[in-house]
Amino acid sequence: MKAIIDCNNFYCSCERLFKPHLHNRPVVVLSNNDGCIVSRSDEAKRLGVEMAGPYFMAKPLIEKHNISVFSSNYNLYGDLSWRVMETLRMMLGKKNVEVYSVDEAFLDLSIFPENELQAVAMKIRTTVEQWTGIKVSVGVAPTKVLAKLANRLSKKNKQQTQCVMVLDTEEKIIEALRITPVEDIWGVGFRYAQKLKEFWGIYDALQLRNVSEEFARTHLGGVVGVRLVRELKAVPSKEMEDELVSKKMIATTRMFGSPVGDINDIKEAVATYTSRAAEKLRRQHGAARIVNVFIVAKGEDHNTDYRGAMHSHFITLPTATSFTHELIKPAVALVDTLYKKGTLYKKAGVMLSGIVPDASIQGNLFVSESRNCERKLMDMIDNINFSQRDDVLKFAASGTTRDWKMRQELRSPRYTTRWNELYEVH
Repeated sequence: MKAIIDCNNFYCSCERLFKPHLHNRPVVVLSNNDGCIVSRSDEAKRLGVEMAGPYFMAKPLIEKHNISVFSSNYNLYGDLSWRVMETLRMMLGKKNVEVYSVDEAFLDLSIFPENELQAVAMKIRTTVEQWTGIKVSVGVAPTKVLAKLANRLSKKNKQQTQCVMVLDTEEKIIEALRITPVEDIWGVGFRYAQKLKEFWGIYDALQLRNVSEEFARTHLGGVVGVRLVRELKAVPSKEMEDELVSKKMIATTRMFGSPVGDINDIKEAVATYTSRAAEKLRRQHGAARIVNVFIVAKGEDHNTDYRGAMHSHFITLPTATSFTHELIKPAVALVDTLYKKGTLYKKAGVMLSGIVPDASIQGNLFVSESRNCERKLMDMIDNINFSQRDDVLKFAASGTTRDWKMRQELRSPRYTTRWNELYEVH
């Protein structure tokens, strides 16, 4: 049996954890640059606040109902996510936990007898809440797709289910499939759902389960569709996967706090994002050979060109490296080829690829010994920045004022990752 643990309204739950007065009150969390709503409490949903809606459009409704609003606080969310996942690993063992996203994890519960699954699921839910303060929902079923479906149903009536749903019999599975619209099945996108309803009269998960594998192969994306139908029939096709330790590509992208037209500001931003990507690269003991930079222009007409045009270019280095200064130089040079004077830009990003283990890179006989030992310098910079935070040591190319930084006007304190922002108990 498989289970999925899903943190309820995760970003909102993180904000409420250190603000008890917000419990049972409407809360929303905004995206990067305070642009859109990315998390809503149940109370905010009932008041009609739309998911992914622009903040400026929802502002009248938010002010009318005195809804609490927060900018995204990724330091806090990331730390609390780690605590939730570590709690699950301590309870079930690392090999039985697959982290799926920042607020979701699949569990392998085959180590427990089926007649104990309800009690096990309840214990997992209460333990995570007691140890971390984050409320979660638990869905248990023979396959991952059915577990996701069970998890969704556990949230539909939280008082009745206590946020736990176990589909351990054929009767329970059939009933769950019957009441689940086809568009709410994990793996069925909006367009596929439209086609299924309009062309083949398939409106719920039970009807989709009853199609043939040949139909799924032809109309639902080949082998992916076949796996989906098999999972709905309680035949496991998506096994537990090991956590990806080494990434094949590392990217750092951010929106600017306001549109930027100065090339020097864009270069500072790109240098900063390159530094951050290089830190991630060294953390996995890798070195990159390809540096890709992109900048996104501000769309003039929000009706026809809202996203803006993206301009990108890459360079292949002669030798793979993880040294920040060796990555910043070509990244900043790429900005000169992309920048167009008189254009306003709203976003920039850096992607590192062609990643190899840094242990495989040979030293150069034709440079001084100190040049071959620059990894020690990088390690020292990383250690100081990690312990002191907020880029105490940075390269001059990253700038000092950083007027282009992303807006986070409503961010709460980083209670668990900054000494000077620790939660105070009076």
